[in-house]
Amino acid sequence: MNMGKACRQCRYVLESGDKCPVCGSTAFTTFWRGYVIIIDPEKSDIAKKMGITSRGKYALRLSR
Repeated sequence: MNMGKACRQCRYVLESGDKCPVCGSTAFTTFWRGYVIIIDPEKSDIAKKMGITSRGKYALRLSR
């Protein structure tokens, strides 16, 4: 099962594409573990701790 790739800059997880829609980075990794789905970043304590300002799916841990 392909879970996509995670942006090395902001940890946003995307299924396809060559540019991160959140930060614009082109550096990705397919080696990541766990994810969190942020629905309302302004009210989310997790989003604040991770520095997330946009809603979406984000990797918790990046490898390599």
